[in-house]
Amino acid sequence: MTNPFATLRLPAERSVLAPDGCDVRGLLGLAGGSMAHFELQAGMTSGAVVHRTVEELWFVLSGRGEMWRRQGTHEETVVLEPGLCLSIPVGTQFQFRATGAQALAAVAVTLPPWPGAGEAVSVAGPWLPTAGRD
Repeated sequence: MTNPFATLRLPAERSVLAPDGCDVRGLLGLAGGSMAHFELQAGMTSGAVVHRTVEELWFVLSGRGEMWRRQGTHEETVVLEPGLCLSIPVGTQFQFRATGAQALAAVAVTLPPWPGAGEAVSVAGPWLPTAGRD
């Protein structure tokens, strides 16, 4: 019999550099969604992107920052701080930055699971991106 459960500790190193420039540590996933840990170093700004087919729910773990989101004519910027949860519906343009003295860290659930390369498309955001330049 196969074990139907999965267990995983947060990986020590990033799994991949996200299309927006932040460090991603892949976590677990199921048929309906996947989970990942995102981290953006202090003082850094992500690239602005829009997802083609997935939506996300984010929960901020540590650090401080801002998240810009735009969908059609609706646009807003929210302060990111530990304990804040936010949604990024399909087709939402978004960009975030770490404004505090420490890295901004969040976990996100992607629905459906992240499909791979080509899902995130670069768009123009309100801030100059500085992240993802290894």
